[in-house]
Amino acid sequence: MKMFMLKSLMLASLLFISVLFGMQQANEGIQKMKGYEDPKFKSAFSIKETESGTLETAILGRDISSHDLEQKQKQLEKMKAFNLFSSMGKKLANGISSVMEKAVELITGK
Repeated sequence: MKMFMLKSLMLASLLFISVLFGMQQANEGIQKMKGYEDPKFKSAFSIKETESGTLETAILGRDISSHDLEQKQKQLEKMKAFNLFSSMGKKLANGISSVMEKAVELITGK
């Protein structure tokens, strides 16, 4: 189950990066087709290094920083939100996993 989740996460990450790359290529193609740079068009993904040596990241024109991610994580921890669908999914996955393990044990005779 762990390998399935790992493979699924890697596939989703690869697809996300591919979409960002495709959007960047489309943006460059539009600029080449127009023949000039339009300040309204922004790149899909950009990384800039500041004078202090830190990196600034922007995805689809929105600045992303580690401070924002930490703040969101603290907010989620403060909320202690209960996700009904998540807990139902975990129970369903555990149930199916145990049923399949027992089926494999019956078939293989272990």
